[in-house]
Amino acid sequence: MPASRAARPTIHFVDEYCQLYEDLFPEVRSYEAFKLLHLGMISEIKRKSLPAIAKAVGLNNQQNLHHFLTESPWQVQQLRQKRLELTLKVLNGRSLILRSVIDITD
Repeated sequence: MPASRAARPTIHFVDEYCQLYEDLFPEVRSYEAFKLLHLGMISEIKRKSLPAIAKAVGLNNQQNLHHFLTESPWQVQQLRQKRLELTLKVLNGRSLILRSVIDITD
């Protein structure tokens, strides 16, 4: 069986952040969709819908992103656990106060 191809790069800091989660995705296409969703969420598009994100990141349609969210073989609980572990590692025993800011302007 041939080796899996490397994921296509996006922008450096998105690739760097997402690389921390790469082992959670058994398929390179799933990992690429994970990166593209992150890229779309930080883009300047007004509405963060799958069609808008797909267009912003250069996809022909949102089908791959939809498949990633609904059918891809990764586990959301594993992703949440990994995110918690990484957060606790960065905090290194320090406390954290999380405040929420909601922007309701158009």
